[in-house]
Amino acid sequence: MSERKVLQKYYPADFDPRDIARRRGPKSEGPRIQTVRLMAPFSMKCMTCGEFIYKGRKFNSRKETNMEQKYLNIQIFQFHIKCTRCSAEIIFRTDPKNNDYAMVKGAVRNMEPWRNRVAEEESVDERLNRLEREEAEAAGEEEKNAMADLEAKNADAKREMAAADMLDEIRQRNARIHRSEKDGTDYADMVMRAEDEERARQEREDDEVAKRAFAWARSKLGLEIETGRSDVSSNSGLTESSVESDAAMSDASSMPPPPLPPTTSFKRVVKKKKDFSSFLGVKKKQPLV
Repeated sequence: MSERKVLQKYYPADFDPRDIARRRGPKSEGPRIQTVRLMAPFSMKCMTCGEFIYKGRKFNSRKETNMEQKYLNIQIFQFHIKCTRCSAEIIFRTDPKNNDYAMVKGAVRNMEPWRNRVAEEESVDERLNRLEREEAEAAGEEEKNAMADLEAKNADAKREMAAADMLDEIRQRNARIHRSEKDGTDYADMVMRAEDEERARQEREDDEVAKRAFAWARSKLGLEIETGRSDVSSNSGLTESSVESDAAMSDASSMPPPPLPPTTSFKRVVKKKKDFSSFLGVKKKQPLV
């Protein structure tokens, strides 16, 4: 590549720049030719050698612009390419009517079932009506999109308002807890109050049952001791200590078990959970009907 870069040029001694002055000539009235790089717009088969050219194959083509060939003031272009096998000329052109390309010479288009349908001839009025319908449909879609955007914005606004309400409730709860800490009120005691009351009630019931049992035992023991003393006075051979011991043994053997409290039950009782959210200042949302 370095030998192609020329920094200095040689000019002979008899060089006259006026001899190479650019002169304007008459413009050609025929079609304009331009070399462009393009890809095959559809798959085709060469009519000369039978070579298949797939869609997307790149070619160096000649673009021909004929100012007389137009459709509804849309310029039609022709492209000249060469077959990759036999170098035969293949010509195809643009088809603005069907929004596609059309084959002109040198090859045949491969079968495409989704395109091989009978094209109905469309007049200018029908085409204008179709374009108006398409524009109306596009406007309706834009309106639908605008309504969807509005609904999304409303949903976002409702979500933000709900989040702001939740933040306000949290701030109010924190403020109440802070005030209670300053006043010396402990919410933990309020939360555990119900369980402590239940435990204290059970302990009181157990104490009452135990007191009744011991009182009944003492009364019966005292009665038997008195009867034993009377027997001792009648039977002089027995000592008072032996009588008391025999009375104690008979009391221990004949003492009935203490009566069960009326509220005692061996059935499993499912305790209802306490709602402590009210102590913390949390408000429950009412269900929607």
